[in-house]
Amino acid sequence: MAGEPGFGNGGTGWDAVLGVEGERREERLRDLVRRMTLDEKIRQMAGNSGPIKLAIAMFRYNLLTFNSGLDKRLGIPDIRFTDGPRGVALNHSTCFPVAMARGATWDIDLEERVGEAMGVEARAQGANSFGGVCINLPRHPGWGRAQETFGDDPFHLGAMGAAAVKGLQGHVMACVKHFACNSIEEARFFVDVRVDERTLREIYLPHFRKCVQAGAAAVMSAYNRVNGEYCAHNRHLLRDILKGDWGFQGLVMSDFFLGTRDTVKAADGGLDIEMPNRWHFGRKLKRAVRGGRVPEEVVDEAVTRVLRQKARFAGVGDPSRYTRDIVACEDHAELALEAARKSMVLLKNEGGVLPLDRDEIAGIAVIGKLADRANLGDSGSSQVRPPYTVTPLQGIMNRRGSVEVTYQDGGDLSLAESAARRADAVVVVVGLTGRDEGEALPYVKIGGDRYDLRLRESDEMLIGAMSRANDRCIVVLEGGSAITMEGWRDSVPAILMAWYPGMEGGNALADVLFGEVNPGGKLPMIFPRSVDQLPFFDKKARSIDYGFHHGYRLFDARGLDPAFPFGFGLSYTEYRYSGLRLSDGHMGKDGAITAKVEVANVGGMAGDEIVQLYAGCDGPAVERPEKELKGFARVHLEPGESKTVSLVVEAEDLAYYDVDSGAWTVEENDYRIYVGPSSRREDLVLSGVFRVSGP
Repeated sequence: MAGEPGFGNGGTGWDAVLGVEGERREERLRDLVRRMTLDEKIRQMAGNSGPIKLAIAMFRYNLLTFNSGLDKRLGIPDIRFTDGPRGVALNHSTCFPVAMARGATWDIDLEERVGEAMGVEARAQGANSFGGVCINLPRHPGWGRAQETFGDDPFHLGAMGAAAVKGLQGHVMACVKHFACNSIEEARFFVDVRVDERTLREIYLPHFRKCVQAGAAAVMSAYNRVNGEYCAHNRHLLRDILKGDWGFQGLVMSDFFLGTRDTVKAADGGLDIEMPNRWHFGRKLKRAVRGGRVPEEVVDEAVTRVLRQKARFAGVGDPSRYTRDIVACEDHAELALEAARKSMVLLKNEGGVLPLDRDEIAGIAVIGKLADRANLGDSGSSQVRPPYTVTPLQGIMNRRGSVEVTYQDGGDLSLAESAARRADAVVVVVGLTGRDEGEALPYVKIGGDRYDLRLRESDEMLIGAMSRANDRCIVVLEGGSAITMEGWRDSVPAILMAWYPGMEGGNALADVLFGEVNPGGKLPMIFPRSVDQLPFFDKKARSIDYGFHHGYRLFDARGLDPAFPFGFGLSYTEYRYSGLRLSDGHMGKDGAITAKVEVANVGGMAGDEIVQLYAGCDGPAVERPEKELKGFARVHLEPGESKTVSLVVEAEDLAYYDVDSGAWTVEENDYRIYVGPSSRREDLVLSGVFRVSGP
């Protein structure tokens, strides 16, 4: 390559790498790596956050980006990482609803637009890498960081995560995390997750694969161990599966602080960048290479992966867009409002208590401390500090019209009861905060996991008192995961799950309460009656077994009745399903089949319905779930309108992992399709059968 632009005669080679694509770029990357010194290579493989920056991060995480791999001599730029996933964790960015809330929208297009907005805001604030695609599957809803992921079904998780990746990567590198089986917060630094190969492949990894297929630039390894080995050292996860079976061409980044434990194991296992500092991938790595314990070819491969993604994203985006005035701009605030509106799940509405008619009621009592509090989620790495937050009380005041609104925080029960009795309706806002759940921070005792999924006793007492004082009692729940309600849900006519709804959450809530918006969100995880229905959970576990069944699959297998099933959500209108037809009665092992169904709005208000398709194998050769989600669509319908919804089922989504052959197998058999508004058997009102056979 001597004599080509950028090579030889003092050229750095980096400009030449940027000038080409495909195999030509790969050739020039290999040539550049050959020309680099060992020190220059190792510099690409670790963050460069010094003691001062790390000290700042302990008290104000993401005040600054975390950088790695700047090489001024060679002209190689650095990776500038910031976090998410409810918004960019820098300065005063737009705070969207938490990922679990956005998962409740079941809206792939919306999530891609949210991802794009986050990508723009990250670039505008100096970042080019964003760790906001958290797709760990919550085996148990008590996991403190469940709010950071989209739900507990692999298919749904994969679709939402891939949408986020696509939106982000018009502007920044998307980093997908935490690979893998990370779903116990307080034991994350030491727990060994024991999981058999089939369960790992079918339950805990498919959503990561979907994000890899969507082109994710980076994957972040988890803190925990899987089958005895830390994830950053786990050759089976990183080399055999991620880089081998899936053909991942991106880079693997360690989680921060204790994400890497051993230099040689991490390099051999497939880690490419240690973050946020060079504790192991610095002098220790150089000594390991010089001593023959790490082949330099391993370093070359890691550096090539890093440079490949830097080159890939060097020309991405329109630089003229990335100005500070786009951060938390009006368009992004409107997008946050849309996401909050679409995320809210109406769990109960007896007697049509909701929506509240401003022409029929004179006064509303708003009760509860959380009604007048900015409650955006946890205080860990996902924390976003928006320029403003609309609380539930402020939102109701903004949308009340001529309705009189009184407020009591509930601290004095007698005053709250008096306000509730005088009002035509009472809205009780209760739930969880970052003190109850979220990332467990070692230096402050907040966040962490939940053994008990109930509300505080004081909240349940407040609900009871308000329901006795006013028959029109509406409970609004805030939180990032499932809440059990058996002690009080029969005593109130209406329950609305608002999650942590972001900076525009109060306005969105008021729009739903007053009927300006018809609630269309549906649960992305099952809400149990009690923790006794769930898998064993030990938030201090040193070792734990992850079984094949969880969520609605577990409830189906055991014949359990949840409080609210996966995919459940009510509306102010009524939808009718009919006319299921399949494109064919037969599918080849590498084929696909289309299911079409008519969905009609037979009520009096426009709304969105989330159509869900589940599939199950009749008499399978191996143990399989009764049914699994294999398709969904959010569809808008005006009153009286009917639409045909098409959902495609691909053969590869019906496969199981055959441990003996080490390969995915599409079983020749009859498969049954179920379509309806939730995973509950009686809600799956339509069904059909097709057969898989042949090539």
